[in-house]
Amino acid sequence: MSKNLSDLSRRKGLTENLFEELGNAATLTGTPDKDKMDELALTFKMGKANIYGTASFYDFLRPENQGKKVYVCNGSSCLSAGKQDHVHHELNKHFKADEIGDMCCLGRCHENAAFNHNGKNYSGDAISAIENIIKNDVIIEDQYHVGLYGTPVLTEAFSDIKTYYKVLEDALQLTPEILLEALKLSGLRGRGGAGFPISFKLESAKNTESNSKFIVCNADEGDPGAYSDRYLLEERPHSVLLGMMIAGYIMDADTGVLYIRAEYPAAISITQKAIDDLRDLAYLGENILGTSFHFNFKIIRAQGAYICGEETALLSSIEGQRPEVRVRPPYPTQQGLFNQPTVVNNVETLACIPFIIRNGAVDFAKLGRGRSTGTKLVSLDGFFNRPGIYEVDMGTPLSVVIHELGMGFKEPIKALHIGGPLGGLVPVDLIEQLTVDFESFNENGFLLGHASVVCIPETFPIIQYLRHLFQFTAHESCGKCFPCRLGSTRGFELIEKSLTEDYKIDRVLFEDLINTMEMGSLCALGGGLPLPIKNALKYFEPELKQYFNN
Repeated sequence: MSKNLSDLSRRKGLTENLFEELGNAATLTGTPDKDKMDELALTFKMGKANIYGTASFYDFLRPENQGKKVYVCNGSSCLSAGKQDHVHHELNKHFKADEIGDMCCLGRCHENAAFNHNGKNYSGDAISAIENIIKNDVIIEDQYHVGLYGTPVLTEAFSDIKTYYKVLEDALQLTPEILLEALKLSGLRGRGGAGFPISFKLESAKNTESNSKFIVCNADEGDPGAYSDRYLLEERPHSVLLGMMIAGYIMDADTGVLYIRAEYPAAISITQKAIDDLRDLAYLGENILGTSFHFNFKIIRAQGAYICGEETALLSSIEGQRPEVRVRPPYPTQQGLFNQPTVVNNVETLACIPFIIRNGAVDFAKLGRGRSTGTKLVSLDGFFNRPGIYEVDMGTPLSVVIHELGMGFKEPIKALHIGGPLGGLVPVDLIEQLTVDFESFNENGFLLGHASVVCIPETFPIIQYLRHLFQFTAHESCGKCFPCRLGSTRGFELIEKSLTEDYKIDRVLFEDLINTMEMGSLCALGGGLPLPIKNALKYFEPELKQYFNN
């Protein structure tokens, strides 16, 4: 059925996009009304149930979103910082309870106390100015430190479009095969989680015959604690755009789609401005720079669903379908967006490509450690004395990041949740054993992922944090596979019951539950959650044993 829906959606494609139409229909009230959904079903030849099923899934389209005027961040970093109760208290003075919603995550992890009003994000001390924000719609910009330890691949200063896009001019004089070989030699791996080589994806799509192909930037990897994607889209958008254009040339794609989180409103507007600038200077369209290369961009504004960070759910979302994870094979490189060959990579991965083509694959490959080549952006949260974004060579000791770049902690910390909600829970006494690369984290039973660092202070109970992770997964699950859909809910219920009643969790039952999730889930949402849970059971057993019966 989903294949047929993909073909139906392809009829209008990206020009008149169903998912965008649903978002537009929700602009005034927060949710599209029934008459508009019926109209869209007729226009796109889709069933009414399909349209309603899509709209009812997303945080910012579902009926429960109607009438919301302000949103409070409920991400892991804001949770552990303990500032959101105060934010709610202040907002309650100006809004009714049913006018206040939740968002996750706003990318303000460096100062927390984050909320969104009238399409703009605020954090830090901004809540103290809420009356002025409401009356005058003022903008209060946040600031965070950007640092470097090693080679500036992603934090290098931007010059101007014509100078920077000389890389594209040079690349278009080479064959796609030569450029693909350079990416292979560079060893560039995906920066979002599993570390999959981008060259493998591009080669697969390149070798798949089709009249239409897509390169998609996954800017909806909304890991709480990670704001490196936000940094790149707001401060270095041309690195991402140029990387997509070169990747598109290699695989013979003429369209680049940026699927950007609604929680990053500034990233959407800044990236669109960068695209408009390219179009004004004739770097987009047909026969770019006098060659036979055609390319254009399309930004799709996401509507609040963490599962869309999974590439197949993201593709379904763009098509206007419910964002359920697809069974593979077929893989997106053979049958992706609108059933056409598609390569999906995250923001940071694509932003590395211009450096590789300009400086050479060897220069990139010699950075790092082993198969973890190049550099990595690391996000440090508000518990650090100097929170911010840091670019480090792969293989940099984690202790350097924590103590030298971040300048240590503001208060005693017992654990670091690194790599997003599905990343490893690292006790502080293991910091000295880890280096910032895929192999080091995997060998020690953790996950590098986005390399976001969320601190858990000594005063924050680990059991409460595990409760939060299960609740987060239950809310964000697409529901397609029962190990994730049911397992996350049962895990939350067990912990909730142990916290609110005279109840001890059966340890054998609990471990069976998380093992089933790990082995049986279709994607990394349900399959990845057990990692931090197992880390907690291993390293924080003395603190957790009171909640278990054995």
